[in-house]
Amino acid sequence: MSRDPQDIPEPDRVPGAPHPRMTPHVIGQDHAIRDFVEAARGGRLHHAWLLTGPRGTGKATLAWTIARWLISGAGSNDLSVPEDDPAARRIRALSEPGLQLIRRPWDDKTGRLRAEITVDEIRRLLSFFHLSASEGGHRVAIIDAADEMNTAAANALLKMLEEPPGNGLILMIAHQPARLLPTIRSRCRTLRLNPLKPELMTQALSGLGVEEDAEALAALSDGSVGEALRLAGQDGLARYQQIVDLFATLPRLDRLAAAKLAEGAAGRANADGDPFDLIITLLDRFLTRTARAGLMGAPLPQAAKGEGALMARLSPDDRAARAWAEAQARLSARARSGRAVNLDPAALVMDMLTELAHLPPAQSAPPATS
Repeated sequence: MSRDPQDIPEPDRVPGAPHPRMTPHVIGQDHAIRDFVEAARGGRLHHAWLLTGPRGTGKATLAWTIARWLISGAGSNDLSVPEDDPAARRIRALSEPGLQLIRRPWDDKTGRLRAEITVDEIRRLLSFFHLSASEGGHRVAIIDAADEMNTAAANALLKMLEEPPGNGLILMIAHQPARLLPTIRSRCRTLRLNPLKPELMTQALSGLGVEEDAEALAALSDGSVGEALRLAGQDGLARYQQIVDLFATLPRLDRLAAAKLAEGAAGRANADGDPFDLIITLLDRFLTRTARAGLMGAPLPQAAKGEGALMARLSPDDRAARAWAEAQARLSARARSGRAVNLDPAALVMDMLTELAHLPPAQSAPPATS
């Protein structure tokens, strides 16, 4: 029995956030907007564009903004389109005939989204360009994300890029462009998006109605609005504070607090996210930030109360920083492999915490208080 399209999760949407097609503006990527507008106005509108950069920096929002601008014919210098524009309304409703969205499809047999973009999806794209060739106007396709295509899909797309459709534009979002075929990358013009600066992150999160500490979210998400929204939707700041408080008990790890943190990773994944993935991500961030603080020799913007003082104690020099960096790489790989073979999440997290507690840098005692 087929699932109602209204109930199918959108693989290109961050849980707890609006879909990128609903976001009217791109924040903090003026250079990418300027490059695209100049190319379009100068008659150098390449047929395929690769939008790259870290997750959550606005790649999908930029792709939908470009699509609205081209299809509506708005002509603005900043890609803005009035929200009541007919094309803008159709695009928000996914009913614009001049736009085709390619993303991971739903599999009725398994009752879940497929892990890859399949060749059948790329064949739909071929049909789209062929059937709409005589309709005039811009025809735009968005592939989100191109690095999720399987081999057959990638090869089918390559053939299309070798013989590009007339008056058609393909916008490919790639979080890991190195996973794409070199021959695909060479046939695209690249727009790279950068992490947002803290003040722009605050502006973006405020505009999306996020009421949590924007500065802390900005620090913890490395300038990724998408990641900040994910953390906000999963109570990520409170969980990160839990990790900081736990490591503050070193060199004698509070095993009850460690067990509580580990048990929190054992919940079932739902529409808001995966608890295990959240805990592993936050542990990874803590280790990365601790190593970075030691290498920089200066405090980072705080993402939790007491974090700066803790990192100064745990990572006071290059030697300690290297130990934390090596632990991050080792334990990150262990978490991925453990997840792949369905190890118990709570046991895996507890094992990681126990190992971290025995690192030489973790054995330094906190300063005495009078």
